[in-house]
Amino acid sequence: MAHYVDSNLIKDEIVLHRGTLSLWALSGQILLGVLLLPLAGIGLIFLIAALIKYKTTELAVTNKRVITKIGLISRHTLELNLSKAESIQINQSLMGRLCNYGSLQINGTGMAHAPINGIRSPLEFRRQFMEAQDQAALRYGVENPRRATGSEA
Repeated sequence: MAHYVDSNLIKDEIVLHRGTLSLWALSGQILLGVLLLPLAGIGLIFLIAALIKYKTTELAVTNKRVITKIGLISRHTLELNLSKAESIQINQSLMGRLCNYGSLQINGTGMAHAPINGIRSPLEFRRQFMEAQDQAALRYGVENPRRATGSEA
């Protein structure tokens, strides 16, 4: 079965960076699943739900856009052209800082999108996003896209 990101690339688009969920972000659900496992397998539901969330969340920065996909049966996607992205925000709790995970919120022209929680290495994802945005701007003749829109990431 092809990944959502790979099956939705457009002409001349290449993946520059892939992000994943952190197992630390799912640790509460996993722990609850393990603790409840002896109770008629109720814990198995929590463990399967955590596994599905982990395996079906896709994040990618390409040379043209940012793509996110969350969900298996019910699916939520976000595909934002790099030229339309104004900023990317990272929120990390103390535990997130210690275990290197956090939430991302990507803001496009005129709209903010719901945060994507539990991303592994969010600072690396932001760095890759900003480098891709700068490369895209060079291709289209804009010196610095963040300066041109008046926003700083």
